[in-house]
Amino acid sequence: MKLLSVAFATSLALASISTPAQVALSLDTAFARTLEAHPDIAVFGFTEAGLRAEAERAGLKPPLIIGGSVENALGTGESEALRSAELTVSLASVLERGDKRAARMALAQSRIDALGSAREAKRLDLLAEVARRYLDVLAAQLAAGIAKDDIAQRTRAVAAAARRVQAGASPRSVQLAAQAHEVRAELDRDRAQREFSAAWRRLALLWGDPDAASGAVPGARLQIPAAPGFSEILALLERTPELQRFADEARLREARLQLARTARTPDLEWEVGLRRLQESSDWGLIGSVSIPLGSATRAGPDIRAAEAELAALDLERESSARGLQSTLAQAHGRLVASAADAEQIRDQLLPLLIKAENAAAEAYKAGALSYLEWAQLQSETTLARRQQINATVEAQRALIEIQRLTGEDFTRAAAKDSTP
Repeated sequence: MKLLSVAFATSLALASISTPAQVALSLDTAFARTLEAHPDIAVFGFTEAGLRAEAERAGLKPPLIIGGSVENALGTGESEALRSAELTVSLASVLERGDKRAARMALAQSRIDALGSAREAKRLDLLAEVARRYLDVLAAQLAAGIAKDDIAQRTRAVAAAARRVQAGASPRSVQLAAQAHEVRAELDRDRAQREFSAAWRRLALLWGDPDAASGAVPGARLQIPAAPGFSEILALLERTPELQRFADEARLREARLQLARTARTPDLEWEVGLRRLQESSDWGLIGSVSIPLGSATRAGPDIRAAEAELAALDLERESSARGLQSTLAQAHGRLVASAADAEQIRDQLLPLLIKAENAAAEAYKAGALSYLEWAQLQSETTLARRQQINATVEAQRALIEIQRLTGEDFTRAAAKDSTP
């Protein structure tokens, strides 16, 4: 199965991350570093090597056995010492019947083929985790940016309150309240910066760099992802590694069934050799052939077990498909709802709040509005910006989950700017 190279929605929606040395770390670079260094991917190389060794062993023919025996030796009378000893040298092996070797090789190859789907599923899981952690880094940085804007607003409010206090138009408590709001905004900024550092470290741990120093996200932008139709992504679900593995598993179980059926045909054991007759010093040829009875009966339980496992696979696939469809529907619902919330806040709520806040600032300076009313509007605006970021991040997370489930890239879909 050939899947599209997954570059999650955030690869277009997120800005590059820069280290203190201003070396840009794009999401694609984070993907590459993780896939190169993560042990969950590296282990597949060793697993494949082990399966190929098993396949090589499965292709081996039964060994030739060289044997030797001595009869009528070290006894009494005529058999004393080696007087009547007879030495036999033999060569023996098993003649496999019923294409057992071919069945073993087919089973071993099926295991190797199934490894590809497992590797791709793990790859998609890792890429999704990288995208989620990258998104956390950006979200924390954007939260710090909102806090900085809030600090600037609160600083202007402190200056305006100070002028009114000096003019005797407001009590001292108004200026103190404005200063308290400024300090609270600074606390929000510091908390967001700490969250940014923690998110950066969690991202760097994916490629084994726990001591990575956090940088900055200059010009960070976040976009509202466009939601694809549910029927569209539901059709793509058939190609996901989660379901593709059932095709590999079907081939694997069919190979097991075929191997079990070969046991109905008994193998032929043969032996040839030379025997030395001590009394006449002559040599004679010996040979034997043996075949076990009841092979078909003994093979019956294994055949029935393999047939039952193969028959149950369709039900297992159906159960897994329904679970994936449910998860996909949940993720799609979150994407649609969160994207709608982010758009509504951006297009309707925020413009009104910003206009109201600007008007309140002018009214306060003119003495027509109390400080508490102005401060309340500032808080509402900041809260709306945070809600917009949270809704956009939730929409991005939902899209990442959809892409993880389907193995498809929706970055070509139009995305709408959501930068507050």
